[in-house]
Amino acid sequence: MRTTSNHAFGGVPCPAGERGHLMLMAIVLVVVIMVLGFSSVNAVSTAKTEHGGNQARMQRLYLAESGLDAAIADLRSGGTGALGTEAAPLQLGQGAFWTTCVDHADGTYTIVARGIYANGVRAIQGRVRKSDPVFHHAVFAGNSSEDPNYTMKFGGTGTQADSVAGGVYSGGDILVEGDASLPGEVRAEGTITGTTGTAGVSQPGFDFRGIDFEGPSTIDVAAEFAAGATAVSDDAGGIADQLPVTNPAHIFRRNPDDRLTEIGGTTKNDYFLEDPYEVVGVDSSDDGSDPYYFSIDDGSGATRRVYYIDGNLWIHNRPTLSFKLRTAAGTGVQVTFVVRGNITFSDSVRLDDPSKDALAFIALEDPDVEDSGNIYFGDPTGGTLKYMQAYMYAEKDFLDVNLDASGSKEVTVVGAMTAGNHVAIERTYGTAHSKLAVEWDGRLQMGDVSLPLISTDVPQNGWALEAWAEVSPDTP
Repeated sequence: MRTTSNHAFGGVPCPAGERGHLMLMAIVLVVVIMVLGFSSVNAVSTAKTEHGGNQARMQRLYLAESGLDAAIADLRSGGTGALGTEAAPLQLGQGAFWTTCVDHADGTYTIVARGIYANGVRAIQGRVRKSDPVFHHAVFAGNSSEDPNYTMKFGGTGTQADSVAGGVYSGGDILVEGDASLPGEVRAEGTITGTTGTAGVSQPGFDFRGIDFEGPSTIDVAAEFAAGATAVSDDAGGIADQLPVTNPAHIFRRNPDDRLTEIGGTTKNDYFLEDPYEVVGVDSSDDGSDPYYFSIDDGSGATRRVYYIDGNLWIHNRPTLSFKLRTAAGTGVQVTFVVRGNITFSDSVRLDDPSKDALAFIALEDPDVEDSGNIYFGDPTGGTLKYMQAYMYAEKDFLDVNLDASGSKEVTVVGAMTAGNHVAIERTYGTAHSKLAVEWDGRLQMGDVSLPLISTDVPQNGWALEAWAEVSPDTP
């Protein structure tokens, strides 16, 4: 009878030495697998720890940024910018922040904001600059495009020399030539040539974002015309869409057909400030003696209005050379025009009562229309422009249209010219120069007159974060 042998691998005998070697290999393999397993667990744990640490670091930075925003908001509301303390930080979510603020007494502030989370701290330091109210300067150009070649120019000789009575600021350079006079405060981010002033000043522009221009107290002119306008022939010129005198937007006419040359190239509807219910004054001498009046009263006795126009606004009429706001006894009349498009001044604009009346014209950009947010001076058909008694703001530029010395020998602005980008009105043609005279109207800043929307809803001081960087939490 055959007996069974304890042989491995198909019955081939395995020497005792080999059996020991195989056992050792198996033990080593088991140990390697165990080590790899422990390493994998440790790697996963380390990765989780590092990820959690990175999240905590980012959370601290977010909290510091929130603290910086809160400090700026506190300054805007009249506070000191210092919020919370190291011992008693302000809670925000699962973390906290506290800020310090140093007022350098030159319109700039240094804020250090610290974000606290999971027993750790990160800090950022920001430089903030306070800006003046929107119509604080006689002439202002913020250079929002950051054009390194922008220069605000003044020139002319003798009686044709430019003059500005009030503060002047350029976000680029300033060049004063000839006999031009700028006796007020002159400041620029770039260089100043030809007069004394302060260079190297960074002055933020004016941010109208977040302001409700179409609020319940605003007259939406385009909506009023869409709802009830009819085409009418009028002494104001041509056939145009008009509204009844009882409508608060009756002071405008839309797309008159006697001015198709001027409006033929525009993208949006064109609204002309010409009241068809007033006599069309000619004012041939352009001195305000026989103006074309416009009255905002629709029978309600209103003396204050905000008009919002989604389109272009023209102060341009063929028969007349000047317009005048009709006043109201005792209170005067105050009107703010907000235009999401362009504003063109081809004819003069005057106030009936310069002590109580006030006008503001604001041109805002339309993101869908490249040529928008500008204020144009001059008559596209070659007429004159002489006098504007108004506060004016162009989100983009002040530009000229045929503003030559033969058509407009002198242009006077009593109010303010403020541009988010450039004041770029060309006034020198060969040896001739069209004089620009700007007289700052300080009534608004002094509180002697108020403008609807401007005095109530537009921040009278702006704040701009010029730079920020992460710093040590121990930074004083």
